[in-house]
Amino acid sequence: MHQAVSESRWGSGDRRKQNDFVSAVSPAMKALELAIGNVASSAVPVLIMGESGAGKRTLAHRLHQISRRKQDHCEEVDCRTLTPDVLLSTGKSNGESTGCGTLLLNDIAELSSACQGALLELLVPKEGTNGFHTRVVACTQRNIEEEIRNKRFREDLYYRLAGICLRVPPLRHRREDIPVLTNFFLTKYSALLGRAEPVLSDVTRRFLYEYEWPGNVSELEAAVKTIAAIGDERIAVMALRSGSMNGSHAHPEGTSLKEAARAASRQAERELILRVLSRTRWNRKRAAEELQISYKALLYKLKQIGVDDHSKTVVQGDDA
Repeated sequence: MHQAVSESRWGSGDRRKQNDFVSAVSPAMKALELAIGNVASSAVPVLIMGESGAGKRTLAHRLHQISRRKQDHCEEVDCRTLTPDVLLSTGKSNGESTGCGTLLLNDIAELSSACQGALLELLVPKEGTNGFHTRVVACTQRNIEEEIRNKRFREDLYYRLAGICLRVPPLRHRREDIPVLTNFFLTKYSALLGRAEPVLSDVTRRFLYEYEWPGNVSELEAAVKTIAAIGDERIAVMALRSGSMNGSHAHPEGTSLKEAARAASRQAERELILRVLSRTRWNRKRAAEELQISYKALLYKLKQIGVDDHSKTVVQGDDA
Protein backbone atom coordinates (compact mmCIF):
# COMPACT_ATOMS: atom_id res chain seq x y z
CA MET A 1 0.00 0.00 0.00
CA HIS A 2 1.45 3.00 -0.78
CA GLN A 3 1.13 5.51 -3.60
CA ALA A 4 -0.87 6.25 -6.66
CA VAL A 5 0.35 4.35 -9.68
CA SER A 6 -1.97 2.99 -12.32
CA GLU A 7 0.25 0.35 -13.81
CA SER A 8 0.05 -3.42 -14.13
CA ARG A 9 3.46 -4.35 -15.50
CA TRP A 10 7.14 -3.64 -15.02
CA GLY A 11 7.31 -0.70 -17.43
CA SER A 12 7.84 2.81 -16.12
CA GLY A 13 4.42 4.00 -17.24
CA ASP A 14 2.50 6.89 -15.71
CA ARG A 15 3.16 7.53 -12.03
CA ARG A 16 0.54 9.69 -10.36
CA LYS A 17 1.38 10.50 -6.76
CA GLN A 18 -1.51 10.65 -4.31
CA ASN A 19 -0.50 11.10 -0.69
CA ASP A 20 1.71 8.02 -0.46
CA PHE A 21 -0.92 5.63 -1.79
CA VAL A 22 -0.42 3.21 -4.68
CA SER A 23 -3.47 2.06 -6.58
CA ALA A 24 -3.21 -1.71 -6.58
CA VAL A 25 -3.66 -4.17 -9.42
CA SER A 26 -4.21 -7.30 -7.34
CA PRO A 27 -7.86 -8.35 -6.82
CA ALA A 28 -7.43 -8.48 -3.03
CA MET A 29 -6.15 -4.91 -2.76
CA LYS A 30 -8.67 -3.59 -5.27
CA ALA A 31 -11.38 -5.05 -3.05
CA LEU A 32 -9.85 -3.27 -0.03
CA GLU A 33 -9.74 0.04 -1.91
CA LEU A 34 -13.40 -0.40 -2.80
CA ALA A 35 -14.23 -1.19 0.83
CA ILE A 36 -12.54 1.92 2.24
CA GLY A 37 -14.24 4.00 -0.43
CA ASN A 38 -17.61 2.67 0.71
CA VAL A 39 -17.04 3.32 4.43
CA ALA A 40 -15.00 6.53 4.23
CA SER A 41 -17.99 8.85 4.55
CA SER A 42 -19.37 7.15 7.66
CA ALA A 43 -18.27 7.48 11.28
CA VAL A 44 -18.17 3.73 11.91
CA PRO A 45 -14.97 2.59 13.70
CA VAL A 46 -12.62 0.57 11.51
CA LEU A 47 -10.21 -2.17 12.59
CA ILE A 48 -7.37 -2.92 10.16
CA MET A 49 -5.41 -6.14 10.62
CA GLY A 50 -2.37 -7.48 8.82
CA GLU A 51 1.26 -8.50 9.13
CA SER A 52 3.98 -6.02 10.04
CA GLY A 53 4.85 -3.80 7.08
CA ALA A 54 1.82 -4.85 5.01
CA GLY A 55 0.44 -1.31 4.70
CA LYS A 56 -2.09 -0.92 7.52
CA ARG A 57 -1.11 2.65 8.40
CA THR A 58 -1.15 3.71 4.77
CA LEU A 59 -4.63 2.25 4.36
CA ALA A 60 -5.78 4.05 7.51
CA HIS A 61 -4.45 7.39 6.27
CA ARG A 62 -6.06 6.78 2.90
CA LEU A 63 -9.38 6.22 4.66
CA HIS A 64 -9.01 9.61 6.36
CA GLN A 65 -7.93 11.36 3.16
CA ILE A 66 -11.01 10.36 1.17
CA SER A 67 -13.46 10.91 4.04
CA ARG A 68 -15.53 13.95 4.91
CA ARG A 69 -13.00 14.51 7.72
CA LYS A 70 -10.04 15.05 5.37
CA GLN A 71 -9.90 18.76 6.25
CA ASP A 72 -9.56 17.86 9.93
CA HIS A 73 -6.64 16.46 11.86
CA CYS A 74 -5.69 12.78 11.78
CA GLU A 75 -4.07 12.10 15.15
CA GLU A 76 -1.84 9.03 15.17
CA VAL A 77 -1.19 7.39 18.53
CA ASP A 78 1.17 4.56 19.55
CA CYS A 79 -0.87 2.33 21.87
CA ARG A 80 2.25 0.90 23.47
CA THR A 81 2.94 4.23 25.21
CA LEU A 82 -0.60 5.53 25.60
CA THR A 83 -1.97 6.36 29.09
CA PRO A 84 -5.65 6.50 30.16
CA ASP A 85 -5.41 10.22 31.02
CA VAL A 86 -4.09 11.12 27.59
CA LEU A 87 -6.69 8.96 25.87
CA LEU A 88 -9.62 10.37 27.84
CA SER A 89 -8.49 13.95 27.11
CA THR A 90 -8.52 13.32 23.36
CA GLY A 91 -11.18 15.47 21.75
CA LYS A 92 -13.11 15.93 25.02
CA SER A 93 -14.59 19.07 26.50
CA ASN A 94 -17.01 19.17 29.44
CA GLY A 95 -17.73 15.48 29.09
CA GLU A 96 -18.70 15.69 25.44
CA SER A 97 -16.56 15.08 22.41
CA THR A 98 -15.78 18.08 20.27
CA GLY A 99 -13.44 16.28 17.91
CA CYS A 100 -14.34 15.69 14.28
CA GLY A 101 -11.18 14.25 12.76
CA THR A 102 -9.69 10.77 12.88
CA LEU A 103 -7.94 9.03 15.76
CA LEU A 104 -5.54 6.40 14.43
CA LEU A 105 -4.59 3.87 17.08
CA ASN A 106 -1.48 1.93 16.07
CA ASP A 107 -0.83 -1.51 17.61
CA ILE A 108 -4.22 -1.57 19.34
CA ALA A 109 -3.50 -5.05 20.79
CA GLU A 110 -0.68 -3.48 22.85
CA LEU A 111 -3.14 -1.26 24.72
CA SER A 112 -2.97 -1.69 28.52
CA SER A 113 -6.04 -2.96 30.35
CA ALA A 114 -6.54 0.49 31.90
CA CYS A 115 -6.40 2.13 28.46
CA GLN A 116 -8.79 -0.45 27.07
CA GLY A 117 -11.31 0.61 29.71
CA ALA A 118 -10.72 4.30 28.95
CA LEU A 119 -11.19 3.74 25.22
CA LEU A 120 -14.39 1.82 25.81
CA GLU A 121 -15.62 4.75 27.92
CA LEU A 122 -15.03 7.05 24.95
CA LEU A 123 -16.76 4.79 22.46
CA VAL A 124 -19.92 4.11 24.51
CA PRO A 125 -22.23 7.16 24.28
CA LYS A 126 -23.31 8.53 27.67
CA GLU A 127 -26.79 9.76 28.42
CA GLY A 128 -27.17 13.43 27.61
CA THR A 129 -24.21 13.55 25.19
CA ASN A 130 -23.84 13.14 21.48
CA GLY A 131 -21.06 10.61 21.85
CA PHE A 132 -17.48 10.60 20.59
CA HIS A 133 -17.38 12.50 17.31
CA THR A 134 -13.86 11.54 16.32
CA ARG A 135 -13.57 8.66 13.84
CA VAL A 136 -11.56 5.81 15.38
CA VAL A 137 -9.36 3.65 13.16
CA ALA A 138 -7.30 0.94 14.87
CA CYS A 139 -4.47 -1.16 13.44
CA THR A 140 -2.90 -4.37 14.67
CA GLN A 141 -0.62 -7.14 13.48
CA ARG A 142 -1.77 -9.48 16.25
CA ASN A 143 -4.62 -12.00 16.09
CA ILE A 144 -7.24 -10.13 18.13
CA GLU A 145 -9.47 -13.19 18.47
CA GLU A 146 -6.57 -15.04 20.07
CA GLU A 147 -5.83 -12.08 22.34
CA ILE A 148 -9.47 -12.18 23.51
CA ARG A 149 -9.31 -15.93 24.18
CA ASN A 150 -6.18 -15.37 26.26
CA LYS A 151 -7.91 -12.60 28.25
CA ARG A 152 -5.46 -9.96 27.02
CA PHE A 153 -8.02 -7.91 25.10
CA ARG A 154 -11.58 -6.96 26.03
CA GLU A 155 -14.21 -8.59 23.87
CA ASP A 156 -16.65 -5.69 24.34
CA LEU A 157 -13.97 -3.25 23.13
CA TYR A 158 -13.24 -5.44 20.13
CA TYR A 159 -16.88 -5.28 19.01
CA ARG A 160 -16.88 -1.50 19.44
CA LEU A 161 -13.72 -1.12 17.34
CA ALA A 162 -14.61 -3.63 14.64
CA GLY A 163 -17.61 -1.81 13.17
CA ILE A 164 -15.80 -2.56 9.92
CA CYS A 165 -12.95 -5.10 9.93
CA LEU A 166 -10.41 -4.99 7.07
CA ARG A 167 -7.58 -7.48 6.59
CA VAL A 168 -4.55 -6.42 4.56
CA PRO A 169 -3.04 -9.45 2.79
CA PRO A 170 0.74 -9.94 2.95
CA LEU A 171 2.72 -8.93 -0.12
CA ARG A 172 3.53 -12.56 -0.98
CA HIS A 173 -0.20 -13.14 -1.50
CA ARG A 174 -0.56 -10.25 -3.93
CA ARG A 175 2.51 -10.43 -6.11
CA GLU A 176 0.80 -8.50 -8.90
CA ASP A 177 1.38 -5.35 -6.82
CA ILE A 178 5.16 -5.87 -6.53
CA PRO A 179 6.05 -4.35 -9.95
CA VAL A 180 3.82 -1.34 -9.26
CA LEU A 181 5.36 -0.72 -5.84
CA THR A 182 8.90 -1.27 -7.12
CA ASN A 183 8.44 1.27 -9.91
CA PHE A 184 6.97 3.79 -7.52
CA PHE A 185 9.70 3.46 -4.90
CA LEU A 186 12.41 3.68 -7.58
CA THR A 187 10.95 6.97 -8.80
CA LYS A 188 10.34 8.30 -5.28
CA TYR A 189 13.81 7.68 -3.87
CA SER A 190 15.70 8.54 -7.04
CA ALA A 191 13.99 11.94 -6.97
CA LEU A 192 14.58 12.41 -3.24
CA LEU A 193 18.27 11.51 -3.57
CA GLY A 194 18.77 13.49 -6.78
CA ARG A 195 19.90 10.39 -8.68
CA ALA A 196 19.06 8.99 -12.10
CA GLU A 197 16.41 6.30 -11.80
CA PRO A 198 18.09 2.86 -12.01
CA VAL A 199 17.03 0.45 -14.73
CA LEU A 200 16.61 -2.95 -13.14
CA SER A 201 17.67 -6.10 -14.95
CA ASP A 202 15.15 -8.80 -15.81
CA VAL A 203 16.93 -11.12 -13.36
CA THR A 204 16.47 -8.66 -10.49
CA ARG A 205 12.85 -7.99 -11.38
CA ARG A 206 12.13 -11.71 -11.41
CA PHE A 207 13.86 -12.12 -8.05
CA LEU A 208 11.85 -9.28 -6.50
CA TYR A 209 8.64 -10.79 -7.88
CA GLU A 210 9.37 -14.27 -6.53
CA TYR A 211 10.89 -13.27 -3.15
CA GLU A 212 8.69 -14.06 -0.12
CA TRP A 213 8.94 -10.57 1.49
CA PRO A 214 8.62 -11.46 5.20
CA GLY A 215 8.77 -7.72 5.97
CA ASN A 216 6.14 -7.01 3.32
CA VAL A 217 5.94 -3.57 1.67
CA SER A 218 8.29 -2.00 4.23
CA GLU A 219 10.99 -4.51 3.29
CA LEU A 220 10.45 -3.93 -0.43
CA GLU A 221 10.67 -0.17 0.10
CA ALA A 222 13.94 -0.54 2.02
CA ALA A 223 15.42 -2.74 -0.71
CA VAL A 224 14.44 -0.37 -3.53
CA LYS A 225 15.70 2.61 -1.52
CA THR A 226 19.09 0.89 -1.26
CA ILE A 227 19.14 0.34 -5.02
CA ALA A 228 18.28 4.00 -5.68
CA ALA A 229 20.88 5.25 -3.18
CA ILE A 230 23.77 3.05 -4.30
CA GLY A 231 22.90 2.48 -7.93
CA ASP A 232 23.79 -1.22 -7.69
CA GLU A 233 20.90 -3.66 -7.64
CA ARG A 234 23.17 -6.61 -6.77
CA ILE A 235 23.84 -5.27 -3.28
CA ALA A 236 20.15 -5.14 -2.34
CA VAL A 237 19.56 -8.58 -3.85
CA MET A 238 22.51 -10.02 -1.93
CA ALA A 239 21.15 -8.59 1.32
CA LEU A 240 17.74 -10.13 0.65
CA ARG A 241 19.29 -13.49 -0.25
CA SER A 242 21.30 -13.37 2.97
CA GLY A 243 18.13 -12.76 4.96
CA SER A 244 16.40 -15.71 3.35
CA MET A 245 19.34 -18.01 4.04
CA ASN A 246 19.66 -17.15 7.73
CA GLY A 247 16.03 -18.01 8.44
CA SER A 248 14.63 -14.51 8.91
CA HIS A 249 11.45 -15.61 7.11
CA ALA A 250 10.49 -17.78 10.04
CA HIS A 251 9.60 -14.84 12.29
CA PRO A 252 8.61 -11.82 10.19
CA GLU A 253 7.12 -10.10 13.25
CA GLY A 254 10.64 -9.90 14.71
CA THR A 255 12.09 -8.22 11.65
CA SER A 256 13.50 -4.79 12.46
CA LEU A 257 13.59 -2.33 9.58
CA LYS A 258 16.46 -0.47 11.27
CA GLU A 259 18.45 -3.68 11.60
CA ALA A 260 17.74 -4.55 7.97
CA ALA A 261 18.85 -1.07 6.89
CA ARG A 262 22.07 -1.33 8.90
CA ALA A 263 22.80 -4.77 7.44
CA ALA A 264 22.16 -3.51 3.91
CA SER A 265 24.41 -0.51 4.60
CA ARG A 266 27.26 -2.73 5.83
CA GLN A 267 26.88 -5.01 2.82
CA ALA A 268 26.79 -2.02 0.48
CA GLU A 269 29.97 -0.61 2.04
CA ARG A 270 31.75 -3.97 1.70
CA GLU A 271 30.77 -4.31 -1.95
CA LEU A 272 31.83 -0.75 -2.75
CA ILE A 273 35.26 -1.21 -1.10
CA LEU A 274 35.89 -4.49 -2.91
CA ARG A 275 34.78 -3.02 -6.22
CA VAL A 276 37.14 -0.03 -5.87
CA LEU A 277 40.01 -2.31 -4.81
CA SER A 278 39.35 -4.48 -7.83
CA ARG A 279 39.39 -1.44 -10.12
CA THR A 280 42.64 -0.17 -8.62
CA ARG A 281 44.18 -3.67 -8.75
CA TRP A 282 44.37 -3.68 -4.95
CA ASN A 283 46.37 -0.49 -4.69
CA ARG A 284 45.01 0.47 -1.28
CA LYS A 285 46.34 4.03 -1.31
CA ARG A 286 44.62 4.74 -4.62
CA ALA A 287 41.49 3.00 -3.37
CA ALA A 288 41.43 5.14 -0.22
CA GLU A 289 41.74 8.30 -2.32
CA GLU A 290 38.90 7.17 -4.58
CA LEU A 291 36.75 6.32 -1.58
CA GLN A 292 37.63 9.71 -0.04
CA ILE A 293 38.79 8.19 3.25
CA SER A 294 42.21 7.98 4.88
CA TYR A 295 44.53 5.05 4.23
CA LYS A 296 44.32 4.11 7.91
CA ALA A 297 40.50 4.17 7.78
CA LEU A 298 40.55 1.86 4.76
CA LEU A 299 42.80 -0.63 6.56
CA TYR A 300 40.42 -0.57 9.53
CA LYS A 301 37.41 -1.19 7.29
CA LEU A 302 39.19 -4.05 5.52
CA LYS A 303 39.74 -5.65 8.90
CA GLN A 304 36.08 -5.08 9.80
CA ILE A 305 34.81 -6.84 6.68
CA GLY A 306 37.23 -9.73 7.09
CA VAL A 307 39.60 -8.99 4.20
CA ASP A 308 43.25 -9.66 5.06
CA ASP A 309 46.32 -8.04 3.55
CA HIS A 310 46.85 -10.82 1.04
CA SER A 311 43.30 -11.12 -0.24
CA LYS A 312 42.75 -10.51 -3.89
CA THR A 313 38.97 -10.92 -3.89
CA VAL A 314 37.22 -9.69 -6.98
CA VAL A 315 33.48 -9.11 -6.90
CA GLN A 316 31.79 -11.20 -9.55
CA GLY A 317 30.88 -9.13 -12.55
CA ASP A 318 33.48 -6.40 -11.89
CA ASP A 319 36.20 -5.60 -14.37
CA ALA A 320 39.71 -6.31 -13.13
